[in-house]
Amino acid sequence: EVQLVESGGGLVQAGGSLRLSCAATGFSFDDYAIGWFRQAPGKEREGVSCWTSSDGSTYYGDSVKGRFTMSSDNAKNTVYLQMNSLEPEDTAVYYCAAVRITYWSGSYYYTKMLMGTFDYWGQGTQVTVSS
Repeated sequence: EVQLVESGGGLVQAGGSLRLSCAATGFSFDDYAIGWFRQAPGKEREGVSCWTSSDGSTYYGDSVKGRFTMSSDNAKNTVYLQMNSLEPEDTAVYYCAAVRITYWSGSYYYTKMLMGTFDYWGQGTQVTVSS
């Protein structure tokens, strides 16, 4: 059974940093691409970042480029989202999600990230950035 569990959310002041973790069980990163998403109150879910082992590529949404970094620890089957220079606009529930790898090109999963069409989702972790 594919399961994803996020952790690491919290309250931080603007300009601060947080690192989110997503522990994955029931599958290998060799077989699934991973994405980070967020949803703020009253707003649509937004793709933040995605990574696939098929070609090793990582993509970011425009609003977080240069501030957020996604990484993985295959030994722990865990992915991370390092968030720096946080802004109040980053306040949201953050989710990690997985989709089976069926194509080699990472851009395919970037498109799926933009469309939000990943198959398995965690329960989310709240990030609140105060001004």
